[in-house]
Amino acid sequence: MLAYDVFNGDADGICALAQLRLAEPKESVLISGIKRDIELLEQVPLGQAATITALDISFDKNRDRVTKLLASGSSVFYCDHHYAGELPEHPNLTTIINTAPEVCTSLLINGFLKGAFAPWAVVGAFGDNLARSAHALAATLALSDQQIQLYSRLGLYLNYNGYGPSLDDLYFHPETLYRAVVECSTPDEFVDGQATIFATLAEGYRSDMNEVSALGPEYESGAAAAYILPNVSWARRVSGVFSNSLVEQHPNRAHAILTDLGDAHFLVSIRAPLNRREGADTLARQFATGGGRSAAAGINRLPADELPQFLDAFAGAYSL
Repeated sequence: MLAYDVFNGDADGICALAQLRLAEPKESVLISGIKRDIELLEQVPLGQAATITALDISFDKNRDRVTKLLASGSSVFYCDHHYAGELPEHPNLTTIINTAPEVCTSLLINGFLKGAFAPWAVVGAFGDNLARSAHALAATLALSDQQIQLYSRLGLYLNYNGYGPSLDDLYFHPETLYRAVVECSTPDEFVDGQATIFATLAEGYRSDMNEVSALGPEYESGAAAAYILPNVSWARRVSGVFSNSLVEQHPNRAHAILTDLGDAHFLVSIRAPLNRREGADTLARQFATGGGRSAAAGINRLPADELPQFLDAFAGAYSL
C-alpha cells in the first residue's frame, strides 16, 4: 500500500518525522512546504487507499480531507500540538494530540517511541522555542553543555529555514532538510556529516538577524510590541525566529511580527509572553487565515486595511 509522510516544514515537523523513520523505516511519498503551509493533506490524492502519517499540522485545518481519506479506505496516524477541534471516531484514525503550551510534536513522538531517538526531540523542542522542555529532556540524556548548545542552534536553524511565504525564500526545501536529517541517528552526526547544510543555515541566520536588528517597533506598550518587516527575502525568512528572540528578551511582553507580502497583505507571527503562554491562537483565529496554538500563532494573509483592527485586537488581548 502506498505511504505518505506529511509534515510541517519547520524544525518540529522535520525532527518528529525523522524520529519516526529512524525507528520505523518506510518508503513513502514526502509532502511538506513552508512553515505556514498547513493544509498539506489536500496534496494526498483521493481514490486509492494509503497509509498516511501527518505531523505538526493542525487537525482543524485538515479535518475535511482526513474524513475523505478515511472514507476512501486510507489509514491515518495524526500527531500534533495545535488546536484540533472535534476529532472524529474512526477505526483507521489514530491520533496523538496535546495542545499544552510546553509540548511540541517532536516531544509527543519521543513519548510514543519511548525515547528511542530523544536527541532529535531535543532539537525539535529547541526549534519550536520550547527551551524549558528541551532542557528538561536533555537533562535525562546526560548531554554535555556543548551538546545542548549545539542542539539549540541546530533547532533554531532548522526552524528558521521554514519561514517565508514561498519555497523560493528558503535556503533548503524542507523535504531536502528532512532527507539530510534522517540519514543521521543523532544531531551530532548531522552537524559533522551535513556540514555544508549546517554552515549555510548558520551563516544565513547570522546575516538575516544583522539586518533585522536595526528595526524599531510599529506599536509598543509595557505588555506588547508589534514590528513591521519589509517585503524582502531576509525579512520573510527571519520573521519567526525574530519573534522568538524578542520573547526571550522580554518574557513578560507579547510580540507580533508583520511581514509585508507586497500585495497589500501581511504575514503575521504572534507570540504570547513567555511567562503567560496563552491567547495567541484565540487572537489569530479572529482573522480569516489565522490559526496556531496558545503560545504561538499566526495569520497567513492579513489584508493591509485590517492592520488597524489587528493592532487594536493585539493591544486588547495583551494589555497590562
